[in-house]
Amino acid sequence: MIEEIRRAGPMSTARFMALALGHPTLGYYAGRDPLGAAGDFITAPEVSQVFGELLGLWLGQAWSDCGKPDPCLLVEPGPGRGTLMADLLRAAGHVPGFRPSLRVHLVETSERLRDLQRARLAGETVHWHATLDEVPPGPMLLVANEFFDALPVHQLVATGHGWVERTVDLNEGELAFGLADRPSALARSLPEASSVLSQIAEVSPMRARIARLIGRRLAMHGGVALIIDYGAWAPQVTGDTLQAVRGHAPCPLLDAPGKADLSSHVDFRALAEAGRDGGAAVYGPVPQGPFLRAMGIDLRIARLLERATPGQRRDLRAALFRLTDASAMGELFKVMALARPGVPAPPGFAAPTLLPESA
Repeated sequence: MIEEIRRAGPMSTARFMALALGHPTLGYYAGRDPLGAAGDFITAPEVSQVFGELLGLWLGQAWSDCGKPDPCLLVEPGPGRGTLMADLLRAAGHVPGFRPSLRVHLVETSERLRDLQRARLAGETVHWHATLDEVPPGPMLLVANEFFDALPVHQLVATGHGWVERTVDLNEGELAFGLADRPSALARSLPEASSVLSQIAEVSPMRARIARLIGRRLAMHGGVALIIDYGAWAPQVTGDTLQAVRGHAPCPLLDAPGKADLSSHVDFRALAEAGRDGGAAVYGPVPQGPFLRAMGIDLRIARLLERATPGQRRDLRAALFRLTDASAMGELFKVMALARPGVPAPPGFAAPTLLPESA
């Protein structure tokens, strides 16, 4: 990274994120398992198997509402250890005809994580891809849980000379933030910089491109996508949400590239507009807590409590709190669905939030 800056000059925050997370040998995901107590963060599937089981039943209902396509691609980008996929496939077996129709496709670039996914999904026929573009065409059910937050974002700063890119540069040989010397072409949809001086906006062409691709695939071939991540329906000027986490605690962003998880809040407004532009109907986002309660998480936990040991009861109650309470993941995390226009609303959603102009 330092060598690239010396050779090519300051890099964008998006380039910094891409290298720090995805470098084939030095990147964060290249050779480590970042999840769990021994890692740097814990995702919802690792909190409780109930999360994945409920999503599996949700997908079964969505599949039925889409006309029960067979075969049907079950796609997960950024599948971590494969925990979510294993849990939802187990629940899918309770929906008549659903499990045999599924063809599992995982989008994963890390060989280390692919190995963990193979172990977790032993006995399953799984197809791996480096990008979503490689997934073959066909009716698709896609689940993206904490996927978009790790995709690179550009940070733009409002100055008297317009919106300029925040850069990562060198200061006495150490990484340091700087500013580009000319306005950014990424500021097309932002307000006049003079009206919000010194504020930061985050823009992610990669997130928008992938959401647009998902929307286009759903419009052409049918299916539903479920997106779960932390963030909000953001205003145009999002503020600085880029963060680094190491050992389950925040750490300075530039201190240990490649050794800390980097992410930023998902701008669900931008994601929804891109999915809509691809041709999909957009539902939500809604907070994760109410969504899981509508899907029956309280009843499922109550049934598990009936035959649980004291220690298991404690863990189940803690998981329910963490997944649904507003002070934990229940409000910060949002759930949004994309679907082909004209099909029934996905479970847990009412009328579309956005529709393509042709719908």
